[in-house]
Amino acid sequence: MTDSTQLVYAAIAGDEQAFEQLIMHESEKLYKMAYLHMQNKEDALDVVQEATFQAFLSIKQLKEPSFFNTWLVKILIHMAYKMLEKQKRTVQLPDETIQFILESNQSEEVAIDLSAALSNLNTDYRNCITLYYFYDLPIKTIANVLGKPPSTIKTHLRRAKIQLKSVLEEEYYAKRFI
Repeated sequence: MTDSTQLVYAAIAGDEQAFEQLIMHESEKLYKMAYLHMQNKEDALDVVQEATFQAFLSIKQLKEPSFFNTWLVKILIHMAYKMLEKQKRTVQLPDETIQFILESNQSEEVAIDLSAALSNLNTDYRNCITLYYFYDLPIKTIANVLGKPPSTIKTHLRRAKIQLKSVLEEEYYAKRFI
């Protein structure tokens, strides 16, 4: 049994410090995911706070402790959608959002190109790409988190990659021949 699984069991048993440790371990990932949806720091922090509170209230309902991370991300995404629905605004990712998520070892030019390309994808495609490539979640987990069948997730990933490739190739050739 891993340390994080032991912490989850302790949190389910009512250990507030164990829950706090779990949240601290996941806080950066939660913030990035919230920022991806909300587009600004304040709203992202609100979503993380609300998701953490909801997770704390319902931790005893978690059936499989090994799926704590997936369960927590699912709560976060639902909170983000709920807040966006309240605000009645559409989700458009600015360039800074994806740059924030990208690994620091990539060149700035590549990050800008990728963030611009990702910002052109629809929300479903962007969510699938982010969860699959940036968080290394398996397709079944993404399907559970987003509430869609695995076949739909595979289709979204395939279509998103085709769109990204097309946009990035256009940008590459446009820069090269200017």
